[in-house]
Amino acid sequence: MTQVPTDRSTAVSTAEFACLDGNIAPAAETSIPILDDGFLRGDGVFEALRVYAGRPFATADHLDRMERSAKNLHLDVPVPRAELEAEIAELIERRGGKDWDGAIRLVLTRGGSRLVLTEPLAQFAERARLAFVTYSPTRILDGIKSLSYAANMLATRLAKERGFDDALLVTPHGRVLELPTSSIFWVNPAGELLTPPLEDHILASITRDHVMRLTDAEERACTREDLMEAREAFVASSIREVQPVGAIEDREFGEPGERTLAARDALRAHIEGELERAS
Repeated sequence: MTQVPTDRSTAVSTAEFACLDGNIAPAAETSIPILDDGFLRGDGVFEALRVYAGRPFATADHLDRMERSAKNLHLDVPVPRAELEAEIAELIERRGGKDWDGAIRLVLTRGGSRLVLTEPLAQFAERARLAFVTYSPTRILDGIKSLSYAANMLATRLAKERGFDDALLVTPHGRVLELPTSSIFWVNPAGELLTPPLEDHILASITRDHVMRLTDAEERACTREDLMEAREAFVASSIREVQPVGAIEDREFGEPGERTLAARDALRAHIEGELERAS
């Protein structure tokens, strides 16, 4: 995978940029109207995609999902793909072009605000330590990546207050779902690579889909007990790629397992290949 040099040129900007309805400015100086329902009610949709050395990955997939989310939310606001694609490219160039690794956030609100925002990459532990947090999916939001993320963020805070890195959401009946911003995979005692099914009301993650197509992973309902008996586990998302799980509650997994490393390498090779073909 292409790495950004640690001794970046002084010409590379270190400030984040935002494009609100076509107007580009420093992110710290950008604001939306306070009456926008995206702000007041979390009524809107969003996406977050990785940028590798100035090249955004899976832009079309993210815009496709944003269109599905907007349709399922009855947002009644069209997703302006051409404008978003142009604004993504412009913000990447302003942020540093090929010398920048980071993330792009896309937001579309009920109030009609269109926002494209550059963000630094979040820092994650080498191996995630996860805590179970009870959560009941809001089924009316199935298939929607909405701005209503307070429950997800609270779950993460609850896990961190207990000394863990992130939350692993489980239903009141003990069915394992996902992390607040990532998918979960595990290897059972028989050596099968598994992930919870979409029918359990989890997000149709783009990275989850890539991992499933690149490996022999299968969908299967998962319980707390299943994970406690797993040989290994990992989480996956656009920002994290594949991150090994070091522990779930008091179950320690130790060093990353063979299937985890294989999935990590396969995903990285796929990303690199897609970026090369697009360049």
